Amino acid sequence: MTDTDVAPAVPAGPPKAPSSTRRRAWIVTALLVVFMMINFADKSVLGLAAEEIRQDLGLSASAFGLASSAFFLLFSVSGAAVGLLADRIRPKWLILAMAALWSISQAPMAVGGGLAVLITSRVLLGAAEGPAFPVAQQATLSWFPNHRRNLPGALIVLGITLGVLVAAPVLTWVIQHHGWRSAVAAVAVAGVVWALLWIPFGGEGPYAVASGTGQERDDKAVAELAPGSAQHKMPYRRILATRTWIGATAAYFGTYWVIAFALVWLPSYLQDALGYTSAGSTQVVMLVWGLGGVVVLGQAGLTGWLLRRGTASRWARGGVGGVLLLIGAVACLALPVAPAGAATAILLVAGFGLAGAMSSVAVTTITELAPADRRGGALGIMNAVVTTAGLIAPTLIGRLVDTHGTEGYTYAVLITGAVLLLSGAAALTLIDPDRDARRLSV
Repeated sequence: MTDTDVAPAVPAGPPKAPSSTRRRAWIVTALLVVFMMINFADKSVLGLAAEEIRQDLGLSASAFGLASSAFFLLFSVSGAAVGLLADRIRPKWLILAMAALWSISQAPMAVGGGLAVLITSRVLLGAAEGPAFPVAQQATLSWFPNHRRNLPGALIVLGITLGVLVAAPVLTWVIQHHGWRSAVAAVAVAGVVWALLWIPFGGEGPYAVASGTGQERDDKAVAELAPGSAQHKMPYRRILATRTWIGATAAYFGTYWVIAFALVWLPSYLQDALGYTSAGSTQVVMLVWGLGGVVVLGQAGLTGWLLRRGTASRWARGGVGGVLLLIGAVACLALPVAPAGAATAILLVAGFGLAGAMSSVAVTTITELAPADRRGGALGIMNAVVTTAGLIAPTLIGRLVDTHGTEGYTYAVLITGAVLLLSGAAALTLIDPDRDARRLSV
């Protein structure tokens, strides 16, 4: 018999996960969506109570901006450090520790104190919450193969939107009727309740990093189910030097700049510069985050459809995310010259709402690029770089407002448009995980 008479071996596809595993995957995903909701409810308290806090503590715009930026002082450092730990320690326990710590860190601010207590509490809260998004994504995506990660990854991002949408009306009511410290106490208690649920129901899935990191495996077919797992340790520097990692990080930076602006200063911008009432500004904030949620889900559906049709990730992920950033950039740059009224509201909602999809794009792109045993570090370091936007934006905007009055908000919006323009260009020109994955494999 000749070699040509032998039929070539066809590699078997990955085995289909049992229904119990699929059910557990969605339970864990749902818990982590709520995890991100509480995470961003924590972040949004200062923005929703900005006027009350400034009056109560006698703070200038610059001092309030400094207190807001203090949240990000250790945010980036802890994000990178815990991201690296997530490749060695089970994410389940890291997530539990985060939820417990961010509830504890808010207790002093809920009880009393002035600016020093506010800053200290926010620094500790930022350190506890810094790794939340990348580690939550790592835990969620460990339950799904690459071609099914867009929806669960988008749902974790949607948790950000839902957190703000729920927090905006509920916490505004609490602030108005019971004071801003009661609102801080409410989100701290929510974190404790969530942690008690995570202990029995949380965990990692069959696509987690291979054994040797201390993580348990769910079944014997893990090696087949995790085709991206590496047998040797790839240096992180090789992943961080790829154009895809650089492009995804630069693009995601623009998204986080918008998030920081929206969380800290958007309610004040709407009330002080655009003349909205407190209730009106809350409605616009909800529209911004609502559009963000719709866009995140729409991007996930469109990206998944493109990938199934054989479109390269460069366009299915980087192209879709980059175009959304560019549209948001145009809206922000046009906002200062638009006539007051409906046109201003539409441009503001579009400019701030369209940028959010890039967070989901960046995470699924890096998860596709990096070997399984390097995903936690690659995502954590990306998050550390990206979240420096949260350290810069609130302080810069506060200084602009103190220096130029309400005109300072106009400069802040124009700077935001320029940041989004550069971010969108980075996504379109640099992201190509197929190309860079091939280079990493050599």
